Amino acid sequence: MRRRKRSARSSRPPLIRELLLIIVLYTGYKFGRKLANGQFTEAYENADRIWDLERAVRLPSEAWVQELVLHSESLIRSINVYYATVHFPAMALFVVYMYWRRPDHYLWFRRVLTWLTAGGLALHLLVPLAPPRLFRTEDMIDTSAVYGPGVYEEPDPDSMSNQFAAMPSLHVGWAVLIALVLIVVTRGRWRWLWLIHPAITVLAVVSTGHHYWMDGIVACAILAIVLAVLRPPAVSRPPVTILEPPRTPTAVASTTLLRSPATGSNLVCRFLLR
Repeated sequence: MRRRKRSARSSRPPLIRELLLIIVLYTGYKFGRKLANGQFTEAYENADRIWDLERAVRLPSEAWVQELVLHSESLIRSINVYYATVHFPAMALFVVYMYWRRPDHYLWFRRVLTWLTAGGLALHLLVPLAPPRLFRTEDMIDTSAVYGPGVYEEPDPDSMSNQFAAMPSLHVGWAVLIALVLIVVTRGRWRWLWLIHPAITVLAVVSTGHHYWMDGIVACAILAIVLAVLRPPAVSRPPVTILEPPRTPTAVASTTLLRSPATGSNLVCRFLLR
């Protein structure tokens, strides 16, 4: 156990460095999204293309999914809360968990998260996209604005929150990443239940009108490419030491006599082993 603790401490990168790195990456991501803001015309044109593509490949309509959950006001309110409160806190807590409890996999996870987010930011810049709640206003509503809690205000080119960065959905990408990493680093047949988190996330982003199906599909495709390049580390386990019971003089004598070919040894062995 001591060797394992020393090994964990040695494989865990410096905390201050990691905190500074995460702050820099997050700040760069937020400002990168702002650079893609304001492209309203192109965002609506891309939304029209995505909508037609999904219907061409016969994906179910996002409006149909929203209509199903709107039958229960308590359900849609719960979904809104999940969308508004789980995404960033879940990832922040997971980063802490990986750093402290899974240091052997932490660097791998951090690199995958960085490249997944960087790929998402690149598409935010290249493919501005109006979400369904802003594009198909006659078919879908902004459930957060109607039922609460509110997430976004009116679209503003100068806002730090870019509402036209729907492609890809990092809500889905991050949720799938958390589930897959937990499946890798944990054991037991119940670990596959971690997939419930991305399943609920997909339902949340689609039914609330914040994302299209294609947003989640593209996020998973980026994640698959990153995971194909950055494979999880093969963690070596310490060798198991088998402790033998102490050998008493009687046991040593018994073993020696048992191996002795001398005449009458059987009688001596029976006497000592009684």
